[in-house]
Amino acid sequence: MEEIVIIEPKRSTWEKVKGYGYLLPAMTILSVFMFWPFFQTIYRSLFLTNNLGQNAEYLGLGNYTELFASESFWNSVLVSFKFVIIVVFVGVVLGFITSLLCQKTFPGIKIFSTSYAMPMAIASAGMAMIFQVMLNPTVGIVNRILGTYINYLSQPSSALLVVGILTGWLNSGMNFLYFSSGLASIDDSLYESASIDGANGIKKFIYITIPSLKPTLFFVVVTNVINAFQGFGQINILTKGGPGQATNVIVYDIYRNAFMNYRYGYASAESVVLFLIVMILTIIMFKIRGKESA
Repeated sequence: MEEIVIIEPKRSTWEKVKGYGYLLPAMTILSVFMFWPFFQTIYRSLFLTNNLGQNAEYLGLGNYTELFASESFWNSVLVSFKFVIIVVFVGVVLGFITSLLCQKTFPGIKIFSTSYAMPMAIASAGMAMIFQVMLNPTVGIVNRILGTYINYLSQPSSALLVVGILTGWLNSGMNFLYFSSGLASIDDSLYESASIDGANGIKKFIYITIPSLKPTLFFVVVTNVINAFQGFGQINILTKGGPGQATNVIVYDIYRNAFMNYRYGYASAESVVLFLIVMILTIIMFKIRGKESA
C-alpha cells in the first residue's frame, strides 16, 4: 500500500505574527496583574522596607535567613498543612457524595443539584459571618442542638478544624460540578456489561466508577490543595490566626507581617516560600499521577 503524505502549506510571516497578535491582550493582562507583581515580590523580599513599603536597605537573603530561623513561621507551615488536609478531605468527600446522590433521577432532583452546587456562589466572608453566629456559645444553633455552651472558635483544639470544615464545604460546590461532569461522562454500556456479568452495585462502584473518575479526582485534589493554601477571608473573620497561633496559616502570617507589622520585605519572602511549597507539591502530585498512568 502506498503511503499518503499530507503536506501542510507553509504559513506566511503575516499569519504567524497575526497569531501572536491574538495572544497579545491575554499576555498583557497576565504580565500586568500576575508576572510583574510576582517578580516585584521576589525583588522586594531582598530588602528591608520602611512603613510605606519602600525599599530602604538591601539585605540579600537576610529576610529568608530570619524566616527559616523563626519558630512562628514553621508553626504556620505546620498549621497550613493541617488546614489543607482538612479542607481537601471535607471538600472532596462532600463533593463526591453529593454528586453520587444526584446521579439518580427522582422528583426534585434539580432542587437538590442547585443546593449542592450553591456553596460555590457564596462569598467566603459572608458565610464566615453566618458561621460565626451559628457557633455562638449561647445563641448559636450548633450549641443549641448539642446542648453545650462551647466557643469552638476560641479553643485551640477545635478552631482549625471548624475553619477547615467551613472552607471545605465552600469548596464542595465546585467539586460537586466536577464530579457530576465526570460521572456523566462514564459510558452506560460499562455498567450494563457489568450487570450481565453479575456484578453488584459495590463492584460496579469499585471497578468502574472509581477508575473512570481518576482523572477528575486528580484535578479536583490539585485545585483544592492550591485553593486551600490561599485560604484567608474566613480565617481573618473567624479567628484572626488565633487562638494563639492555632489557625495562623502562612497566608494570614503574610498579611499580619505586611499590614500589621509593616514588614513588607519579610512578608514578600514568606510569599515566595509559599509559592515554592505549592509548586513543589503540585509537581509531586503530577509525578505521582504520571507513574500511575504509565
